[in-house]
Amino acid sequence: MSNEIPSLPSIDAAQPASPAPTARRASTLIVGVVALVLLGWQWADTRTRIADLQDELTRRTSDGDNLAKEGRVLAKEAQDRLQELQGKVGALEARLNDSQGQQAALEAMYQDFSRTRDDRVLGEVDQAVAIAVQQLQLAGNVQAALFALQTADARLGNIDRPQWLPLRKALAGDIETLKALPQVDAGGMVLKLETLIGRLDNLPLAFEAKPKADEAKVDRAEISWLKGLWLDFWAEFSQLVRIERMDRPDPALLAPSNAVFLRENLKLRLLNARLALLSRDGNTFREDVRLAAQWLERYFDARNSAVQAAAQDLAELRKAPIGVDLPTLQASQAALRGLLVVPEKRAEAAQAAAAHSGKPAKKN
Repeated sequence: MSNEIPSLPSIDAAQPASPAPTARRASTLIVGVVALVLLGWQWADTRTRIADLQDELTRRTSDGDNLAKEGRVLAKEAQDRLQELQGKVGALEARLNDSQGQQAALEAMYQDFSRTRDDRVLGEVDQAVAIAVQQLQLAGNVQAALFALQTADARLGNIDRPQWLPLRKALAGDIETLKALPQVDAGGMVLKLETLIGRLDNLPLAFEAKPKADEAKVDRAEISWLKGLWLDFWAEFSQLVRIERMDRPDPALLAPSNAVFLRENLKLRLLNARLALLSRDGNTFREDVRLAAQWLERYFDARNSAVQAAAQDLAELRKAPIGVDLPTLQASQAALRGLLVVPEKRAEAAQAAAAHSGKPAKKN
């Protein structure tokens, strides 16, 4: 605020011009007094304003300190709340991950439950064909493989679909191939071999054979004396004469210990034939059975009924079709793979379309 000194009327004009020096001194004095008054007033006003400014500055400084304290308190509270919120966010993220895992599991279960009937049927047919292949390759069980393929064909026949005709044709071809194979009763043959092994200890050897005695018993009371005399003469004479065949060599003479070894070796030969039968080795099986039959004919009594029955069993075993090449069911497997690939191609196409559109695709 600027203080302007008001202009005063000239003293010289109000007073007479005679006392000029006195008038000048008076005017100068008045001007000085007025100036001093104005300066004092200005100083007092300035001091008052400075005091007001100091008071305002002190008040505002105090307010700023209070605000700073409140700000620090609020910042600490905000930091505590932030930590608390971070903990809650971590817990929420953990729950979110758990819920996502549960959602994925539920979605997988839903997909399993929502599979179409055709997919389930194809899955059952796939298992049946796999069982048939395993039975042929591992056990050589034609009957079990044939039953598995017939079950798969019947399952497809319950739900008639035109797209399944190639698979049914392939199954029908493999079924006819299995039916055309010679039927081998492996279980019965193994049982027959075990029975032969068990009867070897009771079979008589050839060098132990004795001439057959006349077992006909005649009642002496019912015949005449002359006829009885003739019978006694014939019994004595028949013991003097022995008739044998000369078209075969004499049976080998074996010591009792060698006879035991012969029976044990023959058992081992039949056991080896049983192993070859289970492993479907036809050449080894037939060779072992041939050698067993040869030993039986050479060293055992061929006139004994038990030996003849054992030789007949060995002849039947030798004629069995062992080691036949089994089919691989490639036609049925190829047709089944062609049907199972179609859903996978659809899933890949859906994933590609979802990736192109920027949305995640659902897994089937």
